[in-house]
Amino acid sequence: MKTPVLRVALAVPLPKFFDYLPPRGPAACRPGQRVLVPFGRGTRIGVVVECLDRSEIPVENLKRVAGVLDPEPLLDAAHLDFLRWSAAYYHHPAGEVVCAALPARLRKEKKPLAFRERLWHLCADPEQACAQTRRAPRQRRVVELLSSSPQRALPREALNALGGDVGGALRALAGKGLIEQTEPRPVSPARLDGVAVPELHEEQRAAVEAVAGALGRFAPFLLEGVTGSGKTEVYLRLARRVLARGDSVMVLVPEISLTPQLQRRFAERFGAQVALLHSALGAGERERAWQRVRLGEARVVLGTRSCVLYPVDRLGLVIVDEEHDTSFKQQEGFRYSARDLAVIRAQRAGCPVLLGSATPSLETLHNARGGRYHWLRLRQRAGGAKAPSIELLDIRDQPLRSGLSQPLLRELERTLARGEQGMVFINRRGYAPVLACYSCGWVSDCPRCDARQTVHRRAGLLWCHHCGSQRRIPRHCPECGSAELNPLGQGTEQLEQRLSEQFPGVPLIRVDRDATARKGSLDRLLARVRAAEAALLVGTQMLAKGHHFPRVTLVGVVDADGGLFSADFRAPERLAQLLVQVAGRAGRGERPGRVLIQTRYPEHPLMQVLVREGYDAFAGMALAERREAAYPPFTHQALLRAEAGDAEAPLALLRDLVEALGETGPVSLWGPVPAPMARRVGRYRAHLLLQSERRAELHRVLDRLGDLLPGLPGVRRVRWSLDVDPVDSY
Repeated sequence: MKTPVLRVALAVPLPKFFDYLPPRGPAACRPGQRVLVPFGRGTRIGVVVECLDRSEIPVENLKRVAGVLDPEPLLDAAHLDFLRWSAAYYHHPAGEVVCAALPARLRKEKKPLAFRERLWHLCADPEQACAQTRRAPRQRRVVELLSSSPQRALPREALNALGGDVGGALRALAGKGLIEQTEPRPVSPARLDGVAVPELHEEQRAAVEAVAGALGRFAPFLLEGVTGSGKTEVYLRLARRVLARGDSVMVLVPEISLTPQLQRRFAERFGAQVALLHSALGAGERERAWQRVRLGEARVVLGTRSCVLYPVDRLGLVIVDEEHDTSFKQQEGFRYSARDLAVIRAQRAGCPVLLGSATPSLETLHNARGGRYHWLRLRQRAGGAKAPSIELLDIRDQPLRSGLSQPLLRELERTLARGEQGMVFINRRGYAPVLACYSCGWVSDCPRCDARQTVHRRAGLLWCHHCGSQRRIPRHCPECGSAELNPLGQGTEQLEQRLSEQFPGVPLIRVDRDATARKGSLDRLLARVRAAEAALLVGTQMLAKGHHFPRVTLVGVVDADGGLFSADFRAPERLAQLLVQVAGRAGRGERPGRVLIQTRYPEHPLMQVLVREGYDAFAGMALAERREAAYPPFTHQALLRAEAGDAEAPLALLRDLVEALGETGPVSLWGPVPAPMARRVGRYRAHLLLQSERRAELHRVLDRLGDLLPGLPGVRRVRWSLDVDPVDSY
């Protein structure tokens, strides 16, 4: 007689599911439901992935499910199939991947939270409410955001994008009788037609119609639009079309720093239909948003990379903004690419996927040039703004003051004198990258990594940006006792100090990870930028991604040469993308913009092609080089990383693996070799790179690799991980 068996996914690092007997009693159990199961000496929460009529394990050896935690499945069969495919492609334990589709709290707690969050509703006339909050800026901003939404009502998570003490503002407004809490009501798509929207230019209209014409079937699109061309408005118009069909839209962004302003624009257009999902939310906020999206209470989900793993009711369109950004690749644990999984997700849902960028990745451009993706282009800026002029500043014979040349300082002075804003970009936070002793040559090496500790003068710390180790800045050299300790190089802190001395009295705003560490701080800084007249901005790549600064007319780029000579074959692509994205912050308003790039290598081909012919020409040159060198996207790669407490163990394990693999046919093995940063967080690291022109052949070798590794001698002393389609060699 056949005995029913439940196959359960558990978040454990083992490449299999686990079979259990159904719980006693009449309770039915279906795939997608969470269950409580005995595991080892305790119990765990897992997800049922299959209901079988037999198991390969004898029935008498199977344990019984202790309890069913959900009355209905949280994940449907199609989504479970997508998660299992993802686990197989990236050769990661499938149980961990399935459980990653749940919010963190549901992996640990038995009972879900109530998810119908009440809305804050503006119950007074907007003009009257604005008049009563004239002397309370935060309350006024809440009123303005509520009045701009379709129902004059938003959930608390949408209002949190304003930053700061939103709770205090809500309590004050409620006390004045200007707002009240109400139950959420479905938004009628017809209401969206009454919202004021800007006019589309011809290229935007063509892009909207092309993607809208594919709704209801799978079709991949690349939307290549110059910075400021209005890609976000294309997303908004398409979202409206999808909502009118009763379907949902998933919008992926690379970083949390981009979500507040993008969320405001979506909330203004679609109100309570928008749900926000990213790691900076509290566990309760995240779970409630997840439930609203799963059940169709919210039909526009805006989130970072993990959002691609979450269930979405009636998915009708997937949008990946800034698709080139490497933040879409998870670098720990389950090392997936959210951009690539977004394409698979759309394919399985039978809906279009739109990849947007001003500087598309070479992989995406390769697909577009080969006809696999429909290629849409926005060549003109929205609102009639002109593209900025880009110039190279040759600093080979120039005296520099904190890394700033006199020509750049003069242009900043002229910009400020005209009442405009200037931006200085350097992709390095802190005061200086290293502290050195001029007497004996000591430098601030990290005790745990093959890297330097960065000087953070304001905090008084030497800080490793790789492992996080910190120590106080010494007054005397630890080696020779000399007081001749000096910072070498520049970071955002040093540029901020130098520019504040050069331009006293001018508002100066620094935007980097240190300045935006507190919740809501980035939004407050950006609000200062928007409110200021003449001002200076200093920052890292956080400033380069998607922000709209209409008063910025001059951008200066400091220390841009590092990417020209990196050992990473992707470094030139990333440098080109970064320079174009930074340049795109200039001249987005009525006044034209200029970009000055300081360089000691003005004749370098990358610099010349990028400045004279633009990103498309650079990409064509880079793709030709990749083809000649047999690099991705013309080949496929996987990187096996190994690390241990001593230097020899990882190399020995990888050498044993190469010997055990034997002949690998069309798959080339490169290594094993020490990693570019051989020691990190106190552990020694080694790499083995696998490469093939045939993806299927590569995965066949990876399957063998996964079978062989657990049985190799010394494997228990080494931590290893596999990265399919790696974007980072470190």
